[in-house]
Amino acid sequence: MFIIVGLGNPTKEYEHTRHNVGFDAIDCLADKYGIRIGENKHKALIGKGIIEGVKVILVKPQTYMNLSGESLREIVDYYKIDPEDEVIVVYDDISLDVGQLRIRKKGSAGGHNGIKNIILHLGTDVFKRIKVGVGEKPKEIDLVNYVLGHFSKGDRTTLEGSFEDIAKAIVLMLQDDVDAAMNLYNTKKKKETPEKVQEQSNQE
Repeated sequence: MFIIVGLGNPTKEYEHTRHNVGFDAIDCLADKYGIRIGENKHKALIGKGIIEGVKVILVKPQTYMNLSGESLREIVDYYKIDPEDEVIVVYDDISLDVGQLRIRKKGSAGGHNGIKNIILHLGTDVFKRIKVGVGEKPKEIDLVNYVLGHFSKGDRTTLEGSFEDIAKAIVLMLQDDVDAAMNLYNTKKKKETPEKVQEQSNQE
């Protein structure tokens, strides 16, 4: 069994903000595989189901981002899960372009407070993760305001286009093929410029 955790902040005001892409990814995964996320326990909203033959628990911690590890620790202990083998965490990354993915088997928090708290509570930085790009912070904007802000319409469309890739990557990770997921989805996506789109249209 795998625990798949999307990081974010609870309550309406934070819905669909940059910091909540983990929640959004979990919601899309739940919709795709018919998993209902409605049970409120272990300081989280959870849903149990099957993804391509593998039992999973989808998790949206309700502790607020900076205490995400409290919830995950409870779940790992309750279900007797090995976090180094059976946990996948999905979260935002400001060092990646919007919608770009970066899959890792382990690593530091990289300044992300949610991951920092998870490492603290699990006692290890060895767990699978999918970083989802939300774009670099403009110099004139405060970091907190940026990650708690909303995407432009264009960026939101780009982000939503990456959720299918996240689902496909997770399937590979559930099948213990993290390397394949990394090879397929860690590549930098080329942005489609209006000129390029028009050029392709003219060739069709």
